[in-house]
Amino acid sequence: MNIEAKRALVFGGTSGIGLATVFRLAQMGATEVVAISRHPERVTDLPLNVTTAKVDVLDEAALKTFFQSQPPFDILISAATGGARASGPFLQMNMAAYQGSFAKLWGYANVVRFGAEQLTDQGAIVLVSGAPARKTRPGQVALGSVGGGIEAFVRAITAELAPKRINLVSPGLIDTPLIPITGEERSAFFADSTQNNIIPRTGTADEVAMAIIFAIENDFVTGTTIDVDGGWLLS
Repeated sequence: MNIEAKRALVFGGTSGIGLATVFRLAQMGATEVVAISRHPERVTDLPLNVTTAKVDVLDEAALKTFFQSQPPFDILISAATGGARASGPFLQMNMAAYQGSFAKLWGYANVVRFGAEQLTDQGAIVLVSGAPARKTRPGQVALGSVGGGIEAFVRAITAELAPKRINLVSPGLIDTPLIPITGEERSAFFADSTQNNIIPRTGTADEVAMAIIFAIENDFVTGTTIDVDGGWLLS
């Protein structure tokens, strides 16, 4: 796929990985990029070919209405988290929080279910999961479970969507606003969490966006997971 002159919708497109992807698509000449989130007012100074929209991926009625208002598009991306995710040891975990973590999966399912109908036949869908789905570390039961569900979802629907393509990008630890800690505590957390990686640092949102672009452009890739994790799986 040549991104130039294509229309793209990016859910979770006003922060972190989604926002980095929006900028890359805009720079590559997409006719229009729509950055969608629950709080689009938080982002300013966007390129001229980028517009914003406010939609909650868990609100099926609003999502259907939004897609029905859109002209056909060629690229559909979701990096929307859906909400908070539980962490910590499973035996001490709040089970309501664990269940709530699956909002990310439901949000992705909604986006694909209602968005695929407006996607052009040669279009591409990319979802963003995470390395804990591939190698779960202690305290990451919720992250691993949800990510594993997303991977299974992508593989299960790939043949049904054809010739439209769908792929998944799986980042390791990425320095984005999704991680709320700040200052020295943030630096210490990143250093401790990545010290055993083959590439011992956090990744950047743009490094993940580059993988998303690859999944869009390469017409021979579908139903697969692309790891961008600094060696997480091998450490």
